[in-house]
Amino acid sequence: MAKLTFVGGIHPYDGKDLSKDRPIADVLPGNELVYPLSQHIGAPAKPIVAKGDRVLMGQKIAESGGFVSAPIYASVSGTVKTLEARRVVTGDQVMSIVVENDGQYEDVGFRPREDAKDLSREEIVDIIKEAGIVGMGGAGFPTHVKLSPKEPEKIDYVIANCAECEPYLTSDYRRMLEEPEKLVGGLRIALQLFPNATGILAVEDNKPDCVSLLRGLVKDDPKISVKALKTKYPQGGERQLIYATTGRRINSTMLPADVGCVVNNVDTIVAVYRAVMEGRPLIERIVTVTGDAVAVPQNFRVKIGTSYSQVLEAAGGFKSTPEKIICGGPMMGFGMFDLNVPTTKTSTALLALSKDEVSAMEPGPCINCGRCVEVCPGRVIPSRLADYAERFDEEAFLANYGMECCECGCCSFICPAKRPLTQQIKSMRKILLAKKKK
Repeated sequence: MAKLTFVGGIHPYDGKDLSKDRPIADVLPGNELVYPLSQHIGAPAKPIVAKGDRVLMGQKIAESGGFVSAPIYASVSGTVKTLEARRVVTGDQVMSIVVENDGQYEDVGFRPREDAKDLSREEIVDIIKEAGIVGMGGAGFPTHVKLSPKEPEKIDYVIANCAECEPYLTSDYRRMLEEPEKLVGGLRIALQLFPNATGILAVEDNKPDCVSLLRGLVKDDPKISVKALKTKYPQGGERQLIYATTGRRINSTMLPADVGCVVNNVDTIVAVYRAVMEGRPLIERIVTVTGDAVAVPQNFRVKIGTSYSQVLEAAGGFKSTPEKIICGGPMMGFGMFDLNVPTTKTSTALLALSKDEVSAMEPGPCINCGRCVEVCPGRVIPSRLADYAERFDEEAFLANYGMECCECGCCSFICPAKRPLTQQIKSMRKILLAKKKK
């Protein structure tokens, strides 16, 4: 606890120098924006517009499909071109609303407020729900659900996940430097929901400028502290972050609320601030475009629904032909085969690498070195779990705590035999989770 860290983890090349020193730039979208109805965990949103309808920026175009769901808003003004299935970044075909951008960006008229202190808990949660805010670190869990635990009085900590441990990603770093007041303001709004909670801004210590800046902003606020965490991947994982900042432990069967914690990503907390104080729904986010194959790596403020190809164009395109393009970071992201797909609420980064080192690896037999066990933050035995997964031995996989894997990729990274440990374990977990749902 003294070092504000967790057991296990790795130190991969972070690649953050490529984009961290360039300010956030705005990207104007092209003629067509695509809004998939599934941009979150839970039921797809339900369209409330039809082909030919004119829409304004900030207008709701799809309503929540259930309690665990979120509405969707137009990020431009224009005309609804069609409602049809479109390909998304995972390769799936998802029903989407397609809007033809008129280039005018005429909005619905956002209504800011000067103060949120007089708002009740129910009013704040309703604003967040209506704004369509979800976990923007990639999880996509509707934020109003996370901020509505059964016993809010038992929440002791609201933690802002400012670690950004994923290599190459710098969007949270730039957000903290350029808009720290919105981050702190959003955290204060979240604290209004929990009468007994204090706030923690959890930042890795490789960002000393952010630590200093945030400490200056909260120095007179006894309810918020800034904690500089040891730089190590996956410090930003929910379980690891909670343990590093509070000493409390959770497992795969628990929620952070079970140990008195609520955790939200930087962009999510800023979205909460903008919804409550500026009256703006979630229609844009920060996306990192980076990698050694990108001409000008940078962070961009992107209107949701903009094509990845247009965001790449804003970064100058490719300076060399990439062998690997990843949605997200190199540890927990996934490969892309088409850039003509829309950005969504959960789009964090576009990473283009000139060499695909993983594909070039030749897996060999396990040498029983134990390195995967040393680095595993879930404290399981990845090599053994991968063997069970390869044999589809579900009983042994469960008996050896396979569901405690957080799929961080540390074991695959460290394995001298280059075994695809994380991928094998992840496949088995998907099978078991699907069976559990049935």
